[in-house]
Amino acid sequence: MVRRYDTSRPVPPEIVARIVRNALRAPSAGFSQGWGFLVLDDPADIARFRDAVLIIPHSNKDAYLDRYAEPDKGFTDRSDAWWPAPYWDIDTGFASLLMLLTAVDAGLGACFFGIAAERIPVYRAAFGVPDQFTPIGGISVGYSDEPPRNFSHLRKPTADTVHKGRWGQPA
Repeated sequence: MVRRYDTSRPVPPEIVARIVRNALRAPSAGFSQGWGFLVLDDPADIARFRDAVLIIPHSNKDAYLDRYAEPDKGFTDRSDAWWPAPYWDIDTGFASLLMLLTAVDAGLGACFFGIAAERIPVYRAAFGVPDQFTPIGGISVGYSDEPPRNFSHLRKPTADTVHKGRWGQPA
């Protein structure tokens, strides 16, 4: 994750378009596509956050509840009680990962970051975000102004995180 960008090198609009286009190809439960993306590439908008292009991924729970209340899904109500996990957030996370990977593929740096809960109402008001869309974080994109780093020594050992056959059995 890159946190400092070379602000003298703007990200070309066609790369931003490719990043968002790839996000739209992410998997989603029931093909609900309950996401929305706000691209902030105008300097005045960016100044409210950082000195890089920003894309704010939003999940839309209602899109999933509506889709799974349709006859082909077997549910007749819009309850979220039977969902084992919030797939609206998970699928938006998948789309976010595709954006990060596309940025790296284009030779850019990128960073996924959280938006503090208390800042979300101010963010919604500033950018006109409808209530049904919830920001899951933000993605900054730009040309890295950081030296290359190697964090492999900080990663947990595979045996601590990957199990085979039964939990606790190393893979």
